[in-house]
Amino acid sequence: SFLPQIQTFNVEAPCQTVEDLTNGVVMAQVLQKIDPSYFDDNWLNRIKTEVGDNWRLKVSNLKKILKGILDYNHEVLGQQINDFTLPDVNLIGEHADTAELGRMLQLILGCAVNCEQKQEYIQTIMMMEESVQHVVMTAIQELMSKESPVSVGNDAYVDLDRQLKKTTEELNEALATKEEIAQRCHELDMQVAALQEEKSSLLAENQILMERLNQSDSIEDPNSPAGRRHFQLQTQLEQLQEETFRLEAAKDDYRIRCEELEKEIAELRQQTEELTTLAEEAQSLKDEIDVLRHSSDKVAKLESQVESYKKKLEDLGDLRRQVKLLEEKNTMYMQNTVSLEEELRKANTARSQLETYKRQAVELQNRLSEESKKADKLDYECKRLKEKVDSLQKEKDRLRTERDSLKETIEELRCVQAQEGQLTTTGLMPLGRQEPSDSLAAEIVTPEIKEKLIRLQHENKMLKLNQEGSDNEKIALLQSLLDDANLRKNELETENR
Repeated sequence: SFLPQIQTFNVEAPCQTVEDLTNGVVMAQVLQKIDPSYFDDNWLNRIKTEVGDNWRLKVSNLKKILKGILDYNHEVLGQQINDFTLPDVNLIGEHADTAELGRMLQLILGCAVNCEQKQEYIQTIMMMEESVQHVVMTAIQELMSKESPVSVGNDAYVDLDRQLKKTTEELNEALATKEEIAQRCHELDMQVAALQEEKSSLLAENQILMERLNQSDSIEDPNSPAGRRHFQLQTQLEQLQEETFRLEAAKDDYRIRCEELEKEIAELRQQTEELTTLAEEAQSLKDEIDVLRHSSDKVAKLESQVESYKKKLEDLGDLRRQVKLLEEKNTMYMQNTVSLEEELRKANTARSQLETYKRQAVELQNRLSEESKKADKLDYECKRLKEKVDSLQKEKDRLRTERDSLKETIEELRCVQAQEGQLTTTGLMPLGRQEPSDSLAAEIVTPEIKEKLIRLQHENKMLKLNQEGSDNEKIALLQSLLDDANLRKNELETENR
């Protein structure tokens, strides 16, 4: 359906059947007609015209054309083709698939109706038959619905992308050339092998003929049949040797050329890797620029300024300077934010320390109050114990006084007992033998006095023992409590100071 429209471009290559389009030559010439400045002669010379039935060369041409179409849409027309199934160039070059070829021609017509001479091509479409016109317009509308504007990118990134694409094209061309040379070397190897076999057969035949010649006619006579045959075979042998030498030289030349191309391919691959690395770095820088732009858009004031500058400024350099200014402001704001966060963190730390100090002061105040209460309580207890010690001391003095009085009473009783014993002794000595004074006194003392005396002695002994034991224990206990209280009081006074 697109063939009549392609024929209107009046290209030099034959364009009568679908097979004429599969090699890509017609498509390349049509693209040069559409935009000669972009699809120039250098680009057209990359398309190989003599491809014959070699489908690999056809596919190579179609890949270059498809890449050129996509680059033209992106770089010149400023359009990005989305959600559109790109044609499979392998099916076009190898099997002449009409559906895939239709997609390729659809992309070419899309370039035609969007270029600078689009009015001319649209007028040509309007003058065609209604059925062809309907099909072409439907295809163009479908393609235009898949196109979207491309955002303005970084010039350095675009140049780097172009350089990468150019290097990739050169690499593909070198690979195709290498494949052709390898195929040619294989053919030459087969020819050399065939010529060597033929040479061997001719040498064998020559040997046989030489033997026959020795048996029959002499080969030196050129008029004899053997001489003529020998001359013909010798001439043919020389020609074959020359052809063999020529083919071997060509084989060596092709081998050297193949090695040079392999080195060139290795260099191109290295350049491609370097360019890929640069492209990735450029993409990362572009992403970083996008992130900075996105972060600057968060500020309402800066966003309004950016929008106003976008509307007022048409020059890309001014827009870049404005973006750079916004990035610097954003960096300054971020630094201020970081400094404020640092000050806030320090303030929070000081606040937490102050709260800790307050809490410790309250705890120490409570502890001081408790210790003061304990000190007062111990002071009161100390005073009470002192009073108790004084009372016990008074009781001890009283008991000592009572003990002394009892001792005096006992002494008086002993004196009385002694006096009574002396009187009894002096009265009874003339009457009988003398007895000790204590036995006599015991006989004179009445039982009541004796019982009372024994009781008083026992009570005196018990009181002495009880008084001495209890007084010593109480005094020791009270003294230890008093020492502890004084020590605790001194510690509390030291802490309060």
